[in-house]
Amino acid sequence: MLPDLLDEVTEARPHPRQEAAAGVRHHSRFRKRFGRAARGIAGIVALAVIWEVAPRTGVVDPHFVPPLSEVLDAWWGLVQSGELWTHLRASLVRSGVGFGLAVLLAIPLGAAVAWYSLLRDVATPVLEIFRNTAALALLPVFVLILGIGETSKIAIVLFACFFPILLNTISGVASVDPQLLRTARVLGLSPVATFRKVVFPAAVPTIFTGIRISGAAAILVLIAAEMIGATAGLGFLINYSQMNFLIPQMYAGIITTSALGLGVNYALVALERRFSRWRA
Repeated sequence: MLPDLLDEVTEARPHPRQEAAAGVRHHSRFRKRFGRAARGIAGIVALAVIWEVAPRTGVVDPHFVPPLSEVLDAWWGLVQSGELWTHLRASLVRSGVGFGLAVLLAIPLGAAVAWYSLLRDVATPVLEIFRNTAALALLPVFVLILGIGETSKIAIVLFACFFPILLNTISGVASVDPQLLRTARVLGLSPVATFRKVVFPAAVPTIFTGIRISGAAAILVLIAAEMIGATAGLGFLINYSQMNFLIPQMYAGIITTSALGLGVNYALVALERRFSRWRA
């Protein structure tokens, strides 16, 4: 019995060559990831060096483009005083509420438009009109109707985020492989179960493309909206600093905006991977 057990253990163990090959593949993937990260860091360091050296050597006017060290000093001063957090919190609340409402409204509506042909035929011309209207062009309209307070800023973010999510949801649901739908009918799934278990999971990658586009749009449009009639927010900080010639603080606000946009993008990428784990 013991020899039989030893044979089973020997058969269950991976072959040494298989272990070696797996180790080589793992090491190769690690080297590629490390290489990409190193090149990315090198690019950021190069940009920082150029930003620091160019104003000090007179390549650019230091009054208009101060060295990076001065910008970082101004950024740290805003952090210590709490002013940066006040503006950042205001922008996060506005963009978060507008973006969240866009996701909640656009995904169900987009799925319904793609799922029902009659609704699609009726809604498509209207959607095309609003899709080709710049969000900032409607900012005066939102201000006139909703006032100059928080509601108009949230509304402009909602409008800017709504259509990328809506159109990508329509595209994702409408382009689901017909073979999957036929398989669902053969298995006897109801229309609701088919949509929940087949159509929506297959459309998730396309939907998240729209969500990522909207995540960037939420920040960009809000910053522009905050430059008009706001008393707090990153857009207000940038505009106020420029008007009062506080140039290092202006660049500090711009850097914070860029960091916020990168953070939102990476968070949405991680969320997409979480919902798309079934993909190869």
